[in-house]
Amino acid sequence: KLPIEDLCSLPSQSLPIAQTSVVPESTEDILLKGFTSLEMEEERIETAQQFFSWFAKLQTQMDQDEGTKYRQMRDYLSGFQEQCDAILNDVNSALQHLESLQKQYLFVSNKTGTLHEACEQLLKEQSELVDLAENIQQKLSYFNELETINTKLNSPTLSVNSEGFIPMLAKLDDCITYISSHPNFKDYPVYLLKFKQCLSKALHLMKTYTVNTLQNLTNQLLKRDPSSVPNADNAFTLFYVKFRAAAPKVRTLIEQIEQRSEKIPEYQQLLTDIHQCYLDQRELLLGPSITCTVTELTSQNNRDHCALIRSGCAFMVHVCQDEHQLYNEFFTKPTSKLDELLEKLCVSLYDVFRPLIIHVIHLETLSELCGILKNEVLEDHVQNNAEQLGAFAAGVKQMLEDVQERLVYRTHIYIQTDITGYKPAPGDLAYPDKLVMMEQIAQSLKDEQKKLSPSEASFSDVRLEEAEPPNSLTKSGSSESLNPRQQTTISPADLHGMWYPTVRRTLVCLSKLYRWDVSLLFHQRAVFQGLSQEALSACIQSLLGASESISKNKTQIDGQLFLIKHLLILREQIAPFHTEFTIKEISLDLKKTRDAAFKILNPMTVPRFFRLNSNNALIEFLLEGTPEIREHYLDSKKDVDRHLKSACEQFIQQQTRLFIEPLEEFLTKVSALKTMASQGGPKYTLSQQPWAQPAKVSDLVASAYKTIKAKLPLTLRSMSLYLSNKDTEFILFKPVRNNIQQVFQKFHVLLKEEFSPEDVQIIACPSMEQV
Repeated sequence: KLPIEDLCSLPSQSLPIAQTSVVPESTEDILLKGFTSLEMEEERIETAQQFFSWFAKLQTQMDQDEGTKYRQMRDYLSGFQEQCDAILNDVNSALQHLESLQKQYLFVSNKTGTLHEACEQLLKEQSELVDLAENIQQKLSYFNELETINTKLNSPTLSVNSEGFIPMLAKLDDCITYISSHPNFKDYPVYLLKFKQCLSKALHLMKTYTVNTLQNLTNQLLKRDPSSVPNADNAFTLFYVKFRAAAPKVRTLIEQIEQRSEKIPEYQQLLTDIHQCYLDQRELLLGPSITCTVTELTSQNNRDHCALIRSGCAFMVHVCQDEHQLYNEFFTKPTSKLDELLEKLCVSLYDVFRPLIIHVIHLETLSELCGILKNEVLEDHVQNNAEQLGAFAAGVKQMLEDVQERLVYRTHIYIQTDITGYKPAPGDLAYPDKLVMMEQIAQSLKDEQKKLSPSEASFSDVRLEEAEPPNSLTKSGSSESLNPRQQTTISPADLHGMWYPTVRRTLVCLSKLYRWDVSLLFHQRAVFQGLSQEALSACIQSLLGASESISKNKTQIDGQLFLIKHLLILREQIAPFHTEFTIKEISLDLKKTRDAAFKILNPMTVPRFFRLNSNNALIEFLLEGTPEIREHYLDSKKDVDRHLKSACEQFIQQQTRLFIEPLEEFLTKVSALKTMASQGGPKYTLSQQPWAQPAKVSDLVASAYKTIKAKLPLTLRSMSLYLSNKDTEFILFKPVRNNIQQVFQKFHVLLKEEFSPEDVQIIACPSMEQV
């Protein structure tokens, strides 16, 4: 079967059929033509049989004529079918050939693939064999180096400074590292031992060279002629110059050792030995020189401990810095042994200074030594170069601790002897005479200064009282100033030299301790607080004793004002100390134990000793008789304020009694009389009482007013002499004035209530304005 496209492409052929037809004119013509077409024009149809025969032929002819075009198409298609069959046969033949070719191709392809795989396998095996050979050769190269290295090490011309020594050393290290990492190799112990022996020879060569170089340097410096070195400074310079000049000879070798020291223990041991040798040589050189220098400094500054500490510490700082710099010339990695050497060298300084420190008795010197060691040495030098001065810092800290301990001890002794145990001289208690004398001296100096011209006035003139302001106004016709207290005066008691000795010593002691305390750690400040509290307590007690002595020798007001003034000075001077003056004391309270003991000793509790319940007397004693631990805080600043408040209150009470004590006693009697009357006692008339008659009351009021007028200026004069501060005087005298005014006010009220107007005129009590 052909495709439809092929059928459509076939040329169409049709049977040759006559298209022209002529309409017959008659039946005869038609028949003639029919017979002609049937080739029967010569025959004649005479019978029916002939007709039927003719008709049959005619019908047959017609049938044939009708199927001719179909037969032609069949024949045409048959021709195509034959062509297609031929093509199909050719295609089948071609397919057979192609299949044969495919089989042959597959066969050839399989053979080629097998050949390629075989070639690749051979190439792979070849590569593996080559790699194996190279690997074996590489592994063998480490073993083969043994003979080469051993030959070089045994060569008499080998030097550690030669160009081939360092590469040989690197190769030897690589061989040892490789063999050590492959313990499964044959003859592993033998070759490792041989390589270790080679390494030992190389290390011995390096150690010998380095040690000999350092020892030769030391011997050259020790054997030098002392006369060739003019002084110790040049000797120290020579110590460093010689070593710095020799450093490049061994630095390269030491760098190789340091690079390998972290990986191979033998190199670490060699580096340790070289460190020790270097430090031994430095100690051999520096030890005697440092001792000699420190001794020389001590002889030069035997009496000036501060200068000695400064010069000695400065010397050791330079030594430590120079030693670190010289060490860095030889080595690149630090070692703790260098600090150990420097600490040992610093000990020589400490051993010389410590006996001097523990014999210092002056607080000023000890305080200054603390400041030098803490501020100048540790903070200024050590903190800025902590790495190089770490060893020196340890010695300085130990020295500082010794100075602090000595300062604490001497401060305690100073407090006991110069403050607590102070025995005042007569001049120390000569109050107010010494204040009056100083005031007179100041006035005379002021008068002399007024006589001098301004150009002749000296800047250093001593003045206790400043000049009056130019704008001070005076009343007309009177020399009295509008504000008599306007001028600012300085009390003689404010002068540092006029302070009571224990106050001056206490403040000096506290200033030294505070300067030391500022740089202390938190846990050490408890020492300062304890000493400060002790000093202030001792000072307060000495002031109380001096006040009593002045009160006995002079007047009570002098003793009171002396105490108030010095307590004010003490409070003012300790205010800038930004620290606590509080200490904690721990005590054991045995009150419960005592009560429990009394309770258990009671005969009524004896039967309860053997009870087997919670009511047992022994158990109660153990539970209830436990002593308590109590904490007490002592604050010296509060003690100063408390004693100052107490002194002011005593002064106010004493002055109030001095001025109006009779009036207060009279008012007390009247109050008692009123109380008795209010509680059912007899009625009274105050003016009829013997002690309350107008005349006696008048005498009483006149005496009190006279006392005020007479003694008040003396009191104000004393306050001005001691305090010389109008604000302080005003604050201190204000309660006294208020007390006087209140008593007179109560007295006026009493007079209005209990006395007649005539009696009030007889009594003649001063008005409130007069008071």
